Amino acid sequence: MCNAGSDIFSNCEKERCWRTVICTFVNSTSKLGGKFFNSSIFPLHFSFYFAPALLFKLMIVRANFCVLLGILLFGSVKGQGIAPKYSNEFMHIGIGARGLGMAGAQVAAVRDVTSAYWNPAGLIGVGHKHEFALMHAEYFAGIAKFDYAAYTTNIQEDNQIALSVIRFGVDDIPDTRFLYDANGALNYNNIQFFNAADYALLLSYARDVSDNFKMGINTKIIHRNVGKFAKAWGFGLDFGAIYLLQDWRIGLMARDVTTTFNAWSHNAALVREIYSQTQNEIPVNSIELTLPRATLGVARQFEITTEINMLAALDLDFTFDGQRNSLYGSEIFNIDPKIGIELDYRKSAYLRLGAGNYQRLNNFDGSKYSSIQPGFGLGFKASEKVLIDYALTDIGSISETPYSHVFSIKVSLNPLDDDFRIYKGWENN
Repeated sequence: MCNAGSDIFSNCEKERCWRTVICTFVNSTSKLGGKFFNSSIFPLHFSFYFAPALLFKLMIVRANFCVLLGILLFGSVKGQGIAPKYSNEFMHIGIGARGLGMAGAQVAAVRDVTSAYWNPAGLIGVGHKHEFALMHAEYFAGIAKFDYAAYTTNIQEDNQIALSVIRFGVDDIPDTRFLYDANGALNYNNIQFFNAADYALLLSYARDVSDNFKMGINTKIIHRNVGKFAKAWGFGLDFGAIYLLQDWRIGLMARDVTTTFNAWSHNAALVREIYSQTQNEIPVNSIELTLPRATLGVARQFEITTEINMLAALDLDFTFDGQRNSLYGSEIFNIDPKIGIELDYRKSAYLRLGAGNYQRLNNFDGSKYSSIQPGFGLGFKASEKVLIDYALTDIGSISETPYSHVFSIKVSLNPLDDDFRIYKGWENN
């Protein structure tokens, strides 16, 4: 029997016991326990043969994460054309410290280069000829790294384009298939390392349809790889719209409207023997589908004083892939609300708060509890061209995964004239 307490590394003697303990731990840790590790970076069951001796050694250098990530490299994807609940989940973590500080309530609130991710229609609100954004974040105590870069510019008066790149990956994962040599001796020099990473390229286009109505579209290319063991290419479309109604902004973002697909190919020959020993199924080439989801948002600007303004935003995420642990969940659809507030002083200093990702979860003893993901952020306008943002956020349950410090920078060049199209209908918004 395996004791999963503090002395887990000394009491678990069988590899299957190791896998059971870690799988149980991951599947019990909040939204990302059953979601993120099951399919974001790791789309198929892929277990390596981790010996207890190696695990003990890796424990000294953050083994808890390395072992967990090395064993659960993929979530379940078998057969042709299946749609797992959390496919391409790395695309829903969020980008930009401003948006993360407001808990992701951005669909109606955003109007800068990051709009390409949150709602491409918001690109029409960009006030400069050229705008750049960069972000770097590390999650799970630095094990997973998230990087983002984007650029936008206008084409004539009524059109805006943008290019965005996202990478979310875990680097230097130990491959212990050859830990034991031909003579059965333990040889740590045989350990090799590989990376598991997800990439996304977003090509965005937005159009100023009228003074009150803006629309945009994303064409996205997905690439995912797990070392030399598996890789995938995918394609999808997003659609966004913003309507300005007096002092209100109403936004709609429809992701994966055509059902984004990933075509997976596997090098099964590399793992056939290990899979047989660990009783895993040999992977086959397959198509992974990402079902559509939609977000409806509203936002409004309030003038507190002549120098202080407040932007309040509310988003409702709708998913249609089966019941989730959301505020409202059913087999038909789920609703996950997000709320965010941004206070600004003279458009040069910002304070942001947010709350979202409400979850109803079960403890090991069967009792239920609720969790919510808070957001906090600051912004500072270093110059007329540079804005630096910071966010303290948590992409998992607030009690199980450590908080992450997120920094992003936005550079804006060549301000547009006051009579340019972006100011039509945006004066009070």
